[in-house]
Amino acid sequence: MTKKVFIKTLGCQMNEYDTELVRAILTKADFGFVEDEDKADIVLLNTCSVRENAHRKVYGHIHSLKHRRNGNPVMIGILGCMATGLREDLLNNRHLGIDFIAGPDSYKRLPELIEKCCSKEVEATGRSPVQKPFDVTLSEFETYSDVYPSREQGINAWIAIMRGCDNFCTFCVVPYTRGRERSRSPENVLKETRRLVKDRFKQVTLLGQNVNSYKHEGSDFADLIEVVANIEGIKRVRFMSPHPKDFPGKLLDVMADNPKICKHIHLPLQAGNDRILNLMNRTYTQAEFLKLVDKFRAKCPQISLTTDIIVGFPSETDTEFEDTVRVMEKVGFDAAFIFKYSQRKGTIAARKYPDDVPGEKKTERIVRLNQLQKEISRRKNRALIGSVQEVLIESASTTGSPGSYYGRSDGNKTVIVAPGDYAVGDLIQATVTDASPNDLKAEIAQPKE
Repeated sequence: MTKKVFIKTLGCQMNEYDTELVRAILTKADFGFVEDEDKADIVLLNTCSVRENAHRKVYGHIHSLKHRRNGNPVMIGILGCMATGLREDLLNNRHLGIDFIAGPDSYKRLPELIEKCCSKEVEATGRSPVQKPFDVTLSEFETYSDVYPSREQGINAWIAIMRGCDNFCTFCVVPYTRGRERSRSPENVLKETRRLVKDRFKQVTLLGQNVNSYKHEGSDFADLIEVVANIEGIKRVRFMSPHPKDFPGKLLDVMADNPKICKHIHLPLQAGNDRILNLMNRTYTQAEFLKLVDKFRAKCPQISLTTDIIVGFPSETDTEFEDTVRVMEKVGFDAAFIFKYSQRKGTIAARKYPDDVPGEKKTERIVRLNQLQKEISRRKNRALIGSVQEVLIESASTTGSPGSYYGRSDGNKTVIVAPGDYAVGDLIQATVTDASPNDLKAEIAQPKE
């Protein structure tokens, strides 16, 4: 009988892409998928290890699932970064009762791992911790270039053009949970993109821990994104995320010159103080970051910039935190994702730097930065009232008036468009009529082919 699988994704866009890979691999192995977790024979949690809150979500979800099942059997597998980083904790925690784990480079072995769980031999031994199947091997070569992800129909499709990371920021677990950098060939990425066109996707987002590091036999990321954007049928191309340390001028030129490449860059700042940046091993200074922003805006004045920031990194003082405030005010990011520092097991920071910034101080700082960003976002969005924005329509709106639609501008701003003569998948010209810190409201100006 076909085993029914439910998969829940936690974490970043790379995890979302990996879930699509898992669906494809298990579908090929004759597993079925269900939308109702309580009806599944197998529950897979595709996890993130970047922040402590992600761990709590996983543990809480497992306990909730077991409570709801009330003794009814269910096989639980942990996938992703948490599987790699916390293998022993997961396998030996009797209260969790996890059956198997698989790291990001081991998804092709999932049918085999599940079969081992189902075998009479394993059942007879009661699945003691040492006998639970697992594979968290990190590969120097695996890119899943031979697997076409099983996606839900929509407008945007993620494409992982590379895997792993070589940067070793001291706060980050990714090099330890996803391994070292390796890139797919341009031909393979183009093949996937052309198939996405046939599957009616309108936009692709190229993913990498640091897309600037993409390289394959003489081709760099600027070369790749240009040929992807030139594929007929693709209306927009986005990417994330680059690293400020090595953003090439060539890539900026390609972005400015190609109308299909969106004028949005997610550029993680992390901190605005040079000493903290050095402790983080970010390999750039505040001045270098600001110079790069000036370069972006000189070349492409309409560029939209978003960022990531960590508050309360070990030993960060109030004065050093003020440097981050000043950078945020000077740059004027369109949006920012702001997090409290949380110590991750196995990182350089966890080994070398005591987590000595009090929790209440971290809370104070994150509240202040979120309020500042809200004010900046409101100001920047309201400055667009009366302008005409190119919007890719993604779905019917759940918050706007009846008949309105949800889309995104070229600069990656959420736009709620009033009812008009357009449909999902259309690229339209829309006039902004109102704005909040979180979105724009608009009405159709004229269709654009």
